[in-house]
Amino acid sequence: MQELKKEKILVAMSGGVDSSVAASLLLKDGFDIAGVTMRLGISDCSGRDGDFGAGPDDNNIKDAGAICEKLGIPHYVFDYSKELEENVIKNFINTYLEGQTPNPCIECNKLIKFGLLVEKALLMGFDYFATGHYASIILRNGNYFIGKATDGTKDQSYFLYGIGKEKLPFLKFPLSDYKKEEVKKISQKTGLDLHEKKESQEICFIKNKNYHEFIKDRLGKDFGKEGNILDVNGKVIGRHKGVAFYTIGQRKGFGISHEKPLYVNSINIDKNEIVVGERSHLAKKGLIVTDLNWFTDEMPDRALAKIRYNHKEVQCSIVKNPDENIYVNFSVPQESVTPGQSVVFYDISDGKTVLGGGRIARGMEL
Repeated sequence: MQELKKEKILVAMSGGVDSSVAASLLLKDGFDIAGVTMRLGISDCSGRDGDFGAGPDDNNIKDAGAICEKLGIPHYVFDYSKELEENVIKNFINTYLEGQTPNPCIECNKLIKFGLLVEKALLMGFDYFATGHYASIILRNGNYFIGKATDGTKDQSYFLYGIGKEKLPFLKFPLSDYKKEEVKKISQKTGLDLHEKKESQEICFIKNKNYHEFIKDRLGKDFGKEGNILDVNGKVIGRHKGVAFYTIGQRKGFGISHEKPLYVNSINIDKNEIVVGERSHLAKKGLIVTDLNWFTDEMPDRALAKIRYNHKEVQCSIVKNPDENIYVNFSVPQESVTPGQSVVFYDISDGKTVLGGGRIARGMEL
């Protein structure tokens, strides 16, 4: 009797606990696997383990290679430093200069990690591509969707809405049903000894959390252009250091004395002005969304909207107006609707299935 051929899976690895345990679980399940680490031209910074290419390149490659050797699997290293620079870092800089707040992890996932690298895996003859992300793949009526992970405190589905729909059938997330503490225990039991490796939630290519210095170094000059700070009534109450230094909801860095805390309410790049107000002025009734990516065949008219990673979802309606803009109306006003960030839509019936998402163009006033 002819032996069935094992399915081949390329596993993205950083040498951290999540990606290493993901590889170990797939190997235990009988798959023919290999590891891959991306060289991104990054040094002196660190990234979250689920984002397998992040962190100092040499450390990642060395650690991932050591884990692959322990598991007895091949280890590949591919250089995507040019692609990161052209598709992610330049967009990151330009978005800030436009007075908006970027989310480079989403762009990297969409274009590089689950774009170019998945295509590379399939060209190499692998059947699937897997990562240590806390997310799931949901198959419903023949259609594939990104879904939330069991561990809600670690769920990363928000960052994955931009993946091309055509890629979803080839993805596996082995940690989808595991809690983080369970993953750490598996690491210990399998002798991987990675449960104490430091995790980070910072942007992988930014050193010491200082994106202002990063942008300044890349541009070769100081990009800050001072301008007026206005209150919500249009009165000039101070001066700002440059619109790129501020984001919606920010409450520090104004140098203004006020009886109550002030927050950035809006940024006007054309007039080089920022408007600040008390917290009550942060609430928006909805938003306009662009650059949409749907896993559904048709745009839903209702969903749960998540406007940032740590934000609780809220019910909303989704409407395409005659002006071709897509309007999202919240059931309850939301604070800190931030242009440049992403809104992700979850199925209102289960709260778990990602229907799609897009980039926030602007909030809509009450």
